[in-house]
Amino acid sequence: MAVALRCLRPLPSLLNRSSFAMSRGLPQARSGCPALLLKGCRQCVQQMLLSRQLATKKAKGKGQSQAKVNISAALVEDIINLEETSEDMQAVIDALKEDFSRNLSVRTSPGALDHIIVMTKDGKFPLNQLGQISQKSPQLLIVNMTNFPESTAAAAKAIRESGMNLNPEVDGMVIRVPVPKVTREHRESLAKLAKQSTNKSKEALRKVRSKSITQVKKFKSKVSEDTIWLLEKQIQQMADEAATEMDKLLAAKTKELLG
Repeated sequence: MAVALRCLRPLPSLLNRSSFAMSRGLPQARSGCPALLLKGCRQCVQQMLLSRQLATKKAKGKGQSQAKVNISAALVEDIINLEETSEDMQAVIDALKEDFSRNLSVRTSPGALDHIIVMTKDGKFPLNQLGQISQKSPQLLIVNMTNFPESTAAAAKAIRESGMNLNPEVDGMVIRVPVPKVTREHRESLAKLAKQSTNKSKEALRKVRSKSITQVKKFKSKVSEDTIWLLEKQIQQMADEAATEMDKLLAAKTKELLG
């Protein structure tokens, strides 16, 4: 008894941290568990978390709602960096937001042309690094290519293929870009482009998910099948949440474009 008490003295802080998990109905560690006495209960806490999460594995097949998986990143950091996966997914969402803001607007301004990428013999460059962009009138933008006249044709092509429904006209070293009137047809065209951009972003999201799941599966021989299953479910859950956010962004942008 005295030996057991001496082993338990360093554990108060750990037991306090695990009390939260226990308060949510997780099973307690077995009496006399070696991990409890010798390893600060870390293995027991991990097992408690996994066992409760595993209880929902077959809920869907029984017609019950599935509980949300929320694995501690610290417990699986040797298998995969879940925070990095989350950041990669968020980067895809942010790129979609930027695309919506920069390229899909019913009003075309000089700034909308800034980041159109131009393919030149020296590489890829944003249009605003090659030409001076200005607005001559509400219906006409001007791109002065005096500094890089050899890239005028490439710049005009990039504007035409930008997906912004623009038809540039080359006049020497000047590119005139008529701004189309905001017609219903133009609005519908922009809405279709928004849908296409969202689909491309979802494809990029699927690549992030697949890469992460592939990383997890590399540890099949080192960790339990249940742990692999839970991690795959966690990653899929993160991807589903990101896709839902994309759908909300698309719905808001479509409403804005169609008026």
